[in-house]
Amino acid sequence: MNCGLIIPTLNAGAQFKKLLEQINAQKLPTKKLIVDSESTDETISTAKNFGVEVLTIPRKTFNHGGTRQLALEHLRKNFPLDVIIFLTQDVLLHDENSLSTLVKIFAEDKTVGLSYGRQLPHENATNEAKFLRAFNYPPESQLRSFDDRKIFGIKTPFASNSFAAYRISALENVGGFPNHVPLCEDMFVAAKMLMSGWKIFYTADAQVFHSHNYTAAQEFRRYVQIGKFHAQESWIRETFGSAEGAGKKFVVMKLSALAKKNPLDCVGAIFRDAAKFFGYRWGRLKA
Repeated sequence: MNCGLIIPTLNAGAQFKKLLEQINAQKLPTKKLIVDSESTDETISTAKNFGVEVLTIPRKTFNHGGTRQLALEHLRKNFPLDVIIFLTQDVLLHDENSLSTLVKIFAEDKTVGLSYGRQLPHENATNEAKFLRAFNYPPESQLRSFDDRKIFGIKTPFASNSFAAYRISALENVGGFPNHVPLCEDMFVAAKMLMSGWKIFYTADAQVFHSHNYTAAQEFRRYVQIGKFHAQESWIRETFGSAEGAGKKFVVMKLSALAKKNPLDCVGAIFRDAAKFFGYRWGRLKA
């Protein structure tokens, strides 16, 4: 099984060297590429020092879906691929088997088109960030098909662009990554795959460290884009269900969990949840 690895980068910072060291220590051999949006730090030189090919694009042309598709097509020009792995620059791999465990399912089940792994919180993660990771990435693996939308609703096509692998034939079958969405390209592809008969596998045994301590302003901006995505791609909500119902359940569970650990955490969480709600609604209106 020929595997490729792509990481979109922009000023990846000091931690990037550690990530590349971890990638080189993986038991799974991969053809590696970073697609860089004109970094002004040492990202490009660091990648080249580790023998990683670099594709540079103008920063203004970056698009979560289109850039990934561009990088994939570039990598495939001279290297036959069966599976492509995508990481983001801010992850750290859990162990030397993180990548091999992530792609193992493709040899075991030919119906799986997408595999994504478990994300654990970074050491500096807040209680809220830790809860989010535990909620979205539980310790049990899960295989989902289109029929599971009756059980999981909008969570059925949930995936991640930070630690995921795609079967090339399945990705081609659904037209590759979209060029027109602001973000959520992973959900777009996952939904298309499910509707085309492919399955999604959440591989809990494949793990990385990845979390964010977002401010309310950052959450607002993110959810404006998410709202735009759901408005533009209304077929996802129509097929799998509304995101708002799932969001309300999550907020109640999160506040209850935070109250048990530190009631003061609930104050900031409420502001951030309000920012998410209004950002999402604003994005839906402005799409």
